[in-house]
Amino acid sequence: MFDFLDYATLKFIWWILVGALLMGFAIADGMDMGVGVLLPFVARADAERRIAINTVGPHWDGNQVWLITAGGAIFAAWPAVYAAAFSGFYMAMLLVLFALFFRPVGFDYRSKIDNDVWRSAWDWGLFVGGAVPALIFGVAFGNLLQGVPFHLDDMLRPHYQGSLLTALLPLLNPFALLAGVISLGMFTVHGGLWLQLRADDPVASRARKTVMALAPTVALLFLGAGVWLWFGVDGYRVISAPAHDALPNPLAKEVVRSTHAWFDIYAAVPAAAAAPVAGVLGPLVAATLAFARRPGLGFVASALGMVGIIGSAGLSMFPFIMPSSIDPRSSLTIWDAPSSHLTLTVMLIATAIFLPIVLGYTIWCYANMWGRVTAKEIEAQSHSAY
Repeated sequence: MFDFLDYATLKFIWWILVGALLMGFAIADGMDMGVGVLLPFVARADAERRIAINTVGPHWDGNQVWLITAGGAIFAAWPAVYAAAFSGFYMAMLLVLFALFFRPVGFDYRSKIDNDVWRSAWDWGLFVGGAVPALIFGVAFGNLLQGVPFHLDDMLRPHYQGSLLTALLPLLNPFALLAGVISLGMFTVHGGLWLQLRADDPVASRARKTVMALAPTVALLFLGAGVWLWFGVDGYRVISAPAHDALPNPLAKEVVRSTHAWFDIYAAVPAAAAAPVAGVLGPLVAATLAFARRPGLGFVASALGMVGIIGSAGLSMFPFIMPSSIDPRSSLTIWDAPSSHLTLTVMLIATAIFLPIVLGYTIWCYANMWGRVTAKEIEAQSHSAY
């Protein structure tokens, strides 16, 4: 009953699905985080900040479902990756979690008290809740591309170098910080286009100028990261491994580190080059459309650029999910880190039912929120609302 797809095909499908969920999170919740990052800078008076917050306030929590779903999918589809990642990135994930705490409280309580100090504090809290996760998510990808210092023992339990208290500092290396800045920049550009689309002036005009300056910078930094990856970061390559439909056993393969190995996919599948091309052109087109005062199309271009940037990281690492820098053989791939055939099949059925519902609801929300949030509308609201 549950064997209509072979194991290898299911493993590949779930690699695509988890990637799609991460992209969905970046496009939907990344917009909210980008608005939070820009809030203290493009909205100066209280009324302007309420305009900016009201562009995302009614739906930010629905967008965050994408992040929760992606985390749940990693847990269910790749339990070995989930266990290893949460062990190695524990301090970084705690930092993200604490930063995210500012968002629900900030959205719901900043206007409960008519006090400038109170509101300013929560505005900066919303900034932290947007900037820190955006930065850390990029830092995580930067570290994955360099390899994570862990190894698996004979019982397939992950062990990390260093202690819990010092686990965060090695993650903040130069290449990872560059990846973090790219992530922060693309989220901010996305949020800026949303503000240009939905906010009243002068917030929209300031957001437009920010996008015009920042989007080309994101494209340039992404190109620079690609050059750095080519010249300064060794990739990983599988030399021998069991069949793709074999039972998961990460230690049954042979892996080597090699210069330019992260670019193998583009030689094997030339069409994969569409991802980095989109990662460069998306922000540039978005900046052009922002200049032309077409923020709706610019928002779409920005989304395509985010898909290209995230897709480039995923494709470059394929089939690796979590490489090991101290024992390449312990690296986790899509072929040797998944759940059982039955689990992946049942999850796929559930996803086929519920993912279209979530996606449809998201599209419906956006389709009903293209109007601008104006100062007159804000004045008509109770100060207890955002």
